[in-house]
Amino acid sequence: MRKLIKGLVIVTAVLLAGCETAPPPPPPKVAEPSGQALPYRWTQGNAEKAHKALVDTFGRSFLTPGNYVWAETLPAEGDPKIVIDLLTQTAYVWSGDVLVGAASISSAKTGMVTPLGFWKILEKRKDYRSKKYNNASMPFMQRIDEYGIALHGGNNPGYPASHGCVRMPMKFAEKLFGFTKLGTEVIIEG
Repeated sequence: MRKLIKGLVIVTAVLLAGCETAPPPPPPKVAEPSGQALPYRWTQGNAEKAHKALVDTFGRSFLTPGNYVWAETLPAEGDPKIVIDLLTQTAYVWSGDVLVGAASISSAKTGMVTPLGFWKILEKRKDYRSKKYNNASMPFMQRIDEYGIALHGGNNPGYPASHGCVRMPMKFAEKLFGFTKLGTEVIIEG
């Protein structure tokens, strides 16, 4: 009887150990613009206009994770503006009415929030570390709210994976940091 119980314990342990090595769930799917209207929760049309400008200006319909485009020359006039599209995980940068850049992003993962709406850049720091998340590096940080949500350089896996910030490819974040100023408008749709 002891051998039978011992055998059952070993078999149960082996089966339970197998549960610990199950693959992680797949990342959330990111919508790719396809000519059909995307299921936005909130939009003022800026994201769709920006996507059309990306196609017209740079000849690209989407950007793969970690990639970006930036104009070789920038308009002499025009206020900077940033549009973030949470559905397609893309950031767009305008100078007045001219699209000057776009990049893949990584916004808030499931259970976290990247806030929708109209924001302004409240603070800029080239080298910054998070006070909330274990001193995490946030290079080229541009904070948009009072709770620490910011645009910054970081890992760009191609799907939402942050605690709420908008992570961008490092070189793009650096260019954006040099292009914007305090008060620059940031519109987040999704």
